[in-house]
Formats: sequence, structure tokens, C-alpha cells
Amino acid sequence: MKLIFIYGPPAVGKLTVAKALAKKTGYKIFHNQLTVDLISSIIKSSTKSYFSFNDKIRIELLEEAAKQKVRGVIFTFCYAYKTDDRWVKKLISKIKKHNGKVNFVQLSCNEKELSKRVKNISRRKHAKIREVNTLKKTLSKYDLLSPIPFVDSYTIDNTNLSANKTALKIKKHFKLK
Repeated sequence: MKLIFIYGPPAVGKLTVAKALAKKTGYKIFHNQLTVDLISSIIKSSTKSYFSFNDKIRIELLEEAAKQKVRGVIFTFCYAYKTDDRWVKKLISKIKKHNGKVNFVQLSCNEKELSKRVKNISRRKHAKIREVNTLKKTLSKYDLLSPIPFVDSYTIDNTNLSANKTALKIKKHFKLK
């Protein structure tokens, strides 16, 4: 299995790019917000057990996809510098164990564009951040802009790029079919 791990701050366009890339590759999408919505419907969000269970579900689902030899999965993730390092290393290990490969894509855009995108109506479908003040508080609390330090990430500033053009860059860079 080939895992395309798209990460970046809230509202950078991870899911929008994932959808465009999926159309070009036929890969499955595992949008990180799906587990957030699922777990928070039963377990209080932002608790230790919430985060632990969320991490566990994501790892197990992606590992099962690798075991089942799913051709490709696009996973979106909001990486917090250092905080998520152990989890990311565990994921890489689980995917490699089943002869899979993880390709990392970091999306970024300027703060003005993030503030514009966070208000997009498409964000209402899931329990996503939808207010500029909440976005700013989150960005000041966590480092969501730094690259994952122990992997090679293909970094794309998509401030002025469409999702389609961003997806084409990813497809070309990783030679995806």
C-alpha cells in the first residue's frame, strides 16, 4: 500500500486536495476528521482517553488497509510538532511492516488565506474549526506549521494554487498512477 500522508494546519485545504488527488489516482481517502466526529459523539473530546482512542483507531484502520493490500490511501492529518512524533513513527512502522510506503506532503498557506478558508461553508459538515479566533488560539497553543522533522516531506504552499493543481504536483512528485 502507498499511503499519502497530507498534513498541515486547519483550513489549509487537506481534504480538498485529498479529494482532487483521489480523483486522479483512485486512492481511498481517510479524512482525519471522521474519527474525530465518531469518537466525540460518545467520548468527551480533548480528554486523555479521547486522544488515546482516536490514535488507536487511526493506526489500526491504516494498518488493516496495508494488510489488505489496498493500493493507495490518502490520509489527512493536523500534525502538532513533537506532540505527534511518537504516533507518526508508530504509523510508519505499521505500514512498513506490511511492505507499504508512506509519502509525506506538508501543505501551507499564508495566515490571511487560512483566515479566509476557515470560514468556508464546507467545514460545517464536520466538527472543524470555523472561526478565525479559534484558529488563532489553536495555532498559538500548538505548533501546527512545522514540518515533521524525521521524514522527508514534499512541502507545497497552496496559497495561490487550486486543489487540482496541488494534487497534480503531488501526483507528479511521487510518480503516482
